[in-house]
Amino acid sequence: MRHLSSGRKLGRSSSHRVALKRSQAAALFRHGRIKTTLAKAKDLRPYVEKLITTAKGGDLHARRQVLREIHDVALVRKIMDEIAPSFAERAGGYTRIYRLETRRGDGAQEALIELVGSEA
Repeated sequence: MRHLSSGRKLGRSSSHRVALKRSQAAALFRHGRIKTTLAKAKDLRPYVEKLITTAKGGDLHARRQVLREIHDVALVRKIMDEIAPSFAERAGGYTRIYRLETRRGDGAQEALIELVGSEA
């Protein structure tokens, strides 16, 4: 039974998965969109959306909670001051995943994950 066992293992140890999510989330917040595999994009989506929802609180506690996950003070400032307020009226669905072609080397399905509103 798979009760309460959500998320993908992605062939990595638990500490490696945490580091992967943190680095991919930082890259997504920094650039607005990133290209990765479909499995990693689907695994990254709830992590990023929970961070944005936390950042929408806007207070010191929310800032420290986001800083606990994203270890870049300048990037957390950008999340709190620019990204989270832009989603103030939105009740979720802050990211969008587009399927791309399969990778030639290993046949992995690639995807583009982006923050809604960074299409231009």
